[in-house]
Amino acid sequence: MLQNINIRKNTSRSKVRNKIIRIWELFREAVSGKEKNHTEGNIKKALFLLAIPMVLEMIFESVFAIVDIYFVSKLGDDAVATVGITESITTIVYAIGFGLSMATTALVARRIGEKKPEEASKVAFQAIVTGAIASIFIAVIGIFYSRDLLGLMGANSTIVNEMSGYTTIILGSNIIIMMLFINNAIFRSAGDAALSMRVLIVANCLNIILDPLLIFGLGPIPAMGVEGAAIATSIGRGIAVIYQFVLLAKGSGQIHLRREHIRIKLKTMKQLIGLSVGGIGQNIIATSSWIGLMRIMAEFGSAAIAGYTIAIRILIFILLPSWGLSNAAATLVGQNLGAEQPDRAEKSVWVAGKINVIFLGLIGVVFYLFPRFFIELFTMDQAIVSNGIQALQIISIGFVFYGLGMVLLNALNGAGDTKTPTILNFISFWLVEIPIAYFLAIHFAWDQKGVFYSIIIAEMTLTLIAFFWFKQGKWKLKKV
Repeated sequence: MLQNINIRKNTSRSKVRNKIIRIWELFREAVSGKEKNHTEGNIKKALFLLAIPMVLEMIFESVFAIVDIYFVSKLGDDAVATVGITESITTIVYAIGFGLSMATTALVARRIGEKKPEEASKVAFQAIVTGAIASIFIAVIGIFYSRDLLGLMGANSTIVNEMSGYTTIILGSNIIIMMLFINNAIFRSAGDAALSMRVLIVANCLNIILDPLLIFGLGPIPAMGVEGAAIATSIGRGIAVIYQFVLLAKGSGQIHLRREHIRIKLKTMKQLIGLSVGGIGQNIIATSSWIGLMRIMAEFGSAAIAGYTIAIRILIFILLPSWGLSNAAATLVGQNLGAEQPDRAEKSVWVAGKINVIFLGLIGVVFYLFPRFFIELFTMDQAIVSNGIQALQIISIGFVFYGLGMVLLNALNGAGDTKTPTILNFISFWLVEIPIAYFLAIHFAWDQKGVFYSIIIAEMTLTLIAFFWFKQGKWKLKKV
């Protein structure tokens, strides 16, 4: 009897050990950067191989936000509020970068699925040029009108007069953010997600080193305060962008930018802009709603804004890996539609959605039960802590809806259907979220709680509508 029990125990241990070894081997394969064909074979494996480097990439991207807010929080409420308000303004840059990256993903992934890497490389260059042109206009506005923008957002006189340099630097160097979006979309949509991950590792290592040096100073390096955080982030990201272009020029993955590709092709640029209008529109609608929410939050003072900002940065840290998983689903949708395998594309989305819902559901429980631990990692100011706890607890209630919604919307974008998510975002964030936030926070005097509850209601609305639309399957017929 005892011998049989020992045999079963050893067999069970052996199975667990073998499973761990298989997962580790898959992990190594995922981050190796080797070319992979995601239009055949096991869907879960394909999703895993794409998602792991994308998730790691998103984690490294979120480290930017976490590191900045950690060091800036040592400078006080106004410094944190400056970062938060600037982040809200910068969402316009993210919206354009997101839209162009969605268009790039749709076209590059489809060409890769069709086995046309040369055409994919041509699309990649046109996307880079389009993003660079858009960033010039944003830089001019940021350099000359940063104080006015902060004033419009309800910032106090200290922020406007003494800390506007942070906003000027971030907006003035927005081309760096734009190139990160587009170049990483090129790598991901070609199935070379590990390259995007490496770029973010480089950027984050530099940012972690430079942030405390430039914010607080050391030896001959003067203390630059909140402006030092902007400079550190721009340098870290800027060097990462240079690294991206080196990889594209060397042809380290499936996309290889050569001299013959460096030509303006207005037809391709027009196609990119046409596709990106939906992507830009949906993201501007979604992210500009955060500007509206921040404007409402400004009515409750710097401590409320600071607590909200810290909570949002923590939430972003968790949501970005989920966005990485949804990006993997978008790539699989694009490549499999290009390979004329719509059923495989749909199955990829449901697998990714299930994983995301479970992951974010568990994280939501942790945030709801232990919010103080996470907020106090950034500040011990109890006025800020209490606001941050309230934001983290309430917003985390809707995590299950966020998990499925982001996968469904990204899948539609990956198919080239950027119009539908635009409409859904408009309904959810402008017809639902902003009005509810205003009435709950101001009219019904719920204060900042009204803003937090409006976020949950909007995300629930978005996910439910997206679910029923996706089930109809019209996205499978989209041609790009």
